[in-house]
Amino acid sequence: MKGIFFTLALLCLGLYAYSFYFLVTVLAISFLIFFHELGHFLAARSLGVKVNTFSIGFGEKICTKNVGGTDYCLSAIPLGGYVQLKGQDDTDPKAKNYDADSYNVLSPIKRIYILFAGPFFNFILAFFIYILLGFIGIEKQAPSIGYIVKGSAAESAGLVKNDKILEINGVKINEWDEISKNVKLKPSTILIDRNGSILSINLTPKIGETINIFNEKIQQPLIGIKSNGEVIKIYHTGLESLKFAFGETIEASKLIFKSFEKLIIGDISPKEVGGILQIADVTSKAAQISLSVLLLITALISVNLGVLNLFPIPALDGGHILFNLYELVFRREVNERVLVVLTYCGWALLLGIMVLATFNDIMRLSGGL
Repeated sequence: MKGIFFTLALLCLGLYAYSFYFLVTVLAISFLIFFHELGHFLAARSLGVKVNTFSIGFGEKICTKNVGGTDYCLSAIPLGGYVQLKGQDDTDPKAKNYDADSYNVLSPIKRIYILFAGPFFNFILAFFIYILLGFIGIEKQAPSIGYIVKGSAAESAGLVKNDKILEINGVKINEWDEISKNVKLKPSTILIDRNGSILSINLTPKIGETINIFNEKIQQPLIGIKSNGEVIKIYHTGLESLKFAFGETIEASKLIFKSFEKLIIGDISPKEVGGILQIADVTSKAAQISLSVLLLITALISVNLGVLNLFPIPALDGGHILFNLYELVFRREVNERVLVVLTYCGWALLLGIMVLATFNDIMRLSGGL
């Protein structure tokens, strides 16, 4: 009952803070979890492994239906989910089964196939969301100038407010973020639209200080302009949508790896670590803005789930993959005592991260961070 009361309290708080948009968040997160577990489920069933339980959520089971020997469950705490295979149980790493339909009788390669299927489904889901986004359009800032920095290359070259940048060194510019990607520390030719007249401007960017997405101060070549805030929609249709979706999925994955790297080396404070409350906050606010923003956030979360589950932490898919790679290379299973200790250490680490993330979320939402 505690889990049900917790969920009801969370639902009431969410509805109070975000209205019905919170329900959109719950559905989006639940679907991402379902799709991840569906990957494990389908891969296991394709190899003849029995799936004992397919649960959306953790804790007390609210409803259960047995179909074909599998218990399909909706559990009380909608903060995750799991597929429990015959012969494989993270809560009891010593429990094994060697029946013909068990996970344990498979070769390491086949087990890795099952383990990788969950994260892979998250990447595939993000890929299709990005394709959909390409067709419905993504809201971006237009490449139109709203402010000229004093003493900048832009001021010296004669750029003025409301100039629209069309090209930089022959590269077409469709939206604001593409400007910085194409600014180099060398003489540049910029094609602009000024009140309907097309002009070519020559300038040499200057090194200046700016803030990156990790809130770090960095030095990079700058023109010396700021956006006027105009918003446009960018479309990617046909075969271009596939290229766009693939590129966005890769970039989102790299961003998550980079964030984790910066956290490890100390460039990002542990205070920046967010959890389920921050995800709910961001997703609910995205739902209030527009469908495209909601889909963009959902795709990023899906990639996040895929990447994080591949980290080599025992109790995660990546940890199990690492154990199976060990068995594949050394032709023997990981020592049972070592396996048990590492698994419980993995659970402790994940619990610690969850507690830290939840604390940060509460402090951040209450204005304490």
